Amino acid sequence: MAKIQMTTPLVEMDGDEMTRVIWKMIKDILIEPYIDLKTEYYDLGLEHRNETDDQVTIDSAEATKKYGVAVKCATITPNAARMTEYNLKEMWKSPNGTIRAALDGTVFRTPILVKGIVPYIPTWTKPITIARHAYGDVYKNVEMQVPAGGKAELVYTDKDGNVSRETILDFKTSGIIQGLHNKDDSIASFARACFNYALDLKQDLWFATKDTISKKYDHRFKDIFQEIFDSEYKEKFDEAGIEYFYTLIDDAVARVIRSEGGYIWACKNYDGDVMSDMVATAYGSLAMMTSVLVSPSGVYEYEAAHGTVQRHYYKYLKGESTSTNSVATIFAWSGAFRKRGELDNLPELVKYADCLEKATIQTIEDGVMTGDLYSMSKLENKTKVDTEGFLKAVDERLKAML
Repeated sequence: MAKIQMTTPLVEMDGDEMTRVIWKMIKDILIEPYIDLKTEYYDLGLEHRNETDDQVTIDSAEATKKYGVAVKCATITPNAARMTEYNLKEMWKSPNGTIRAALDGTVFRTPILVKGIVPYIPTWTKPITIARHAYGDVYKNVEMQVPAGGKAELVYTDKDGNVSRETILDFKTSGIIQGLHNKDDSIASFARACFNYALDLKQDLWFATKDTISKKYDHRFKDIFQEIFDSEYKEKFDEAGIEYFYTLIDDAVARVIRSEGGYIWACKNYDGDVMSDMVATAYGSLAMMTSVLVSPSGVYEYEAAHGTVQRHYYKYLKGESTSTNSVATIFAWSGAFRKRGELDNLPELVKYADCLEKATIQTIEDGVMTGDLYSMSKLENKTKVDTEGFLKAVDERLKAML
């Protein structure tokens, strides 16, 4: 068959460790035989980020604004151990945090359900979508380690030079300080993205923070959500027969565990990071989760919601066989191709994306799967395959569909 043609490139952000290996395998086995692939390529591997003083990450975000659709591999956010391992100039910030700060918007993460994988919480018969704010908070923080005997203050100087200050603490011992921020316009964009997504899916929307403790910071999120809902969305929600409600995050966790799923749970940035991993794991695997950043300007960035699978990468470097789940990375590519096809009016590209996802799910439901799913699957006839073997099994089914 002739290769499917693209008219606008995707922004391609390569990554680190085992997911970088899988990235190339997916392109070689599942993409390039079918598509005349056009991408603007950015290497976000940690070594190249270090070489460019992280400029490559900023450049990739700007390219995403230009072209409108990006697909991203998992990347390392370095800690002290990585500083030594990679001989880094500094402990570079999370590339996801940098990109999300540039694009703003909201990350929507939804588990991929397949037959044979029963959630650890058996009442969860429908997917739970996590809507994660993608700007600010701990991902744009400023922090200090301070000695004893000083005073920490929160200081704000307005445009006229007037100063407001609050004492954080008189440090009798040494300690640490962290400054967080967010912006009203970003919170409002987050709220509208969540309300629109709920209307698209015809699903209830929950929002949860800790406003009883954070009486200004978290309360600001709560107020903005409520103001926008009351003025712009209440009638639309009533017509659609769906509900929006706010609750404390500890109450939300209790409600979620008792629920059957089938709703959108909106969280602040860090809460969404943690809760999306919890939800993904409870449904079966971190590698069975779609993730897309939607910006207020209509820009989309698709990614795998998990890490770089460091343990498998070290096995791979030793020449040992790995059985690494590539589903989330496959769905990042398929999501990007579908959106690119929709925006460019390329029905063949949309069809390819649909078939790629169906072929991936069918492979697992036919009993062919990687090690993490093999240990959980309730299917009677199942086969554990290695990383490349799974992709080749998907390709067999994709060929038949196309």
